Amino acid sequence: MSANTTARTVRRRSLRIAVAALTAAAGLTLTACSGSEAHTEPAGQSDAGMAVESSGTGSGAKEQGSGAQADSGAKTDAKTDAKAGAGAKKPGTKAAGSGGSGSGVERCHTSGLKAAFATGEDAAPDPNAGGSTTTSVVLTNKGSRTCKIGGFPGVDLKSENGGERWSLARSSAKHGSITLAPGDSTDFTINVALTKEEEGFYQPAFADVTPPNETKSITIKWPWGTLVDQRSATHPATFVNPIG
Repeated sequence: MSANTTARTVRRRSLRIAVAALTAAAGLTLTACSGSEAHTEPAGQSDAGMAVESSGTGSGAKEQGSGAQADSGAKTDAKTDAKAGAGAKKPGTKAAGSGGSGSGVERCHTSGLKAAFATGEDAAPDPNAGGSTTTSVVLTNKGSRTCKIGGFPGVDLKSENGGERWSLARSSAKHGSITLAPGDSTDFTINVALTKEEEGFYQPAFADVTPPNETKSITIKWPWGTLVDQRSATHPATFVNPIG
């Protein structure tokens, strides 16, 4: 190989090396640029993050809006409750205005009552009772107003001609009071000692019933047989029990 040929070959190799070097330098420059652009990407990500946060704020605003709606509903309920409370009657108002068992109810008077012996099969005293049995007197409110009754009535038995009277003793039973609306009834019992003996007996024909705290009586017919005459006894077996 001649010297000229050798020289040309060396030049070509030098040029190839130079071109390669330039190419490498250009690649580094591009890489550096790419790195710079890659460095700017987090800013884009940061913007995306802000967008997410903004979206979150919007969601929070919706939640607050829902809360506001809930508060509005609560106010509406409160207004409704207030109206309902305003329309509701105060406890005891109706009772105070009615003719029930309030303090305005008067006692039952004789003129407003009807009396009668209970004469049903179960109400009849047992004539074969070995001692004392009972009979019931029913009191009915025949008036047009409610009244209250309670305590011991007075019962006076009297003979056919009214000459022989027997004011019956009272038991020691406790009592309360009963409110009777028009048409309502209550009763009280009389313990009676019936007898079939022909001596030592008392035959009532009528009973004068005086309601508690009254002075006038109601006369009803005596429907039963003879009684053991104990008008002078300290603890007679015939006596009156209270109403209520």
